[in-house]
Amino acid sequence: MEYDKKPNPPTKPASVKDSPENTTNTIPNYNLKTVRLKYVKLGYHYLITNTMYLLLIPLAGVLSLHLSTLSVKDILQLWNHLNFNVSQLIVCLQLIIFIATLYFASHPRKVYLVNFACFKPDPTLMCSREDVIDRCRQVGSFTEESLAFKRKILEKSGFGQKTYFPPSIMKIPQNRSWMEARKEAKMVMFGAIDELLAKTGIKTQDIGILV
Repeated sequence: MEYDKKPNPPTKPASVKDSPENTTNTIPNYNLKTVRLKYVKLGYHYLITNTMYLLLIPLAGVLSLHLSTLSVKDILQLWNHLNFNVSQLIVCLQLIIFIATLYFASHPRKVYLVNFACFKPDPTLMCSREDVIDRCRQVGSFTEESLAFKRKILEKSGFGQKTYFPPSIMKIPQNRSWMEARKEAKMVMFGAIDELLAKTGIKTQDIGILV
């Protein structure tokens, strides 16, 4: 006898949950020691800069509480006592002057930017990367391998196609002497300073400190 075999119902595959090893951790991995050290430095900076306030606020609070308990009669009696004790009055005034001087001396003065100037060389000193390689080839001191390495450095170090080079390097043959280096420094520094003085209208005699 033949029996009809019923097909088994299709079974759904069991869903497999991602294991912790397969899941990617999206939380950035911060170095706790670095973060803690950063906050320690920040707290130390605020502590040093606000030391005067931290010392004066409790003193002012205690003094205000003590003065609130005094009556008018006590204040008049204290004033008469100070009139008869000039030395104590002088010491108190000196202490107040010392604290005020210490506060203003430790408080940094504000510095304002009036104007600025950037030195821009002559357009004849503008040079592209290809011109630099050509001048290095004309010098005759570099091999093709060295020129290829120099070309790679120029491409990856941020030199644009309108970069300014000093005259000592642009000349053929190159003149790398102390005199040329001095001329280059003089050209850059004096050029920027002259432009800045022309913008602000300040005379050199009025400048007390140069940083």
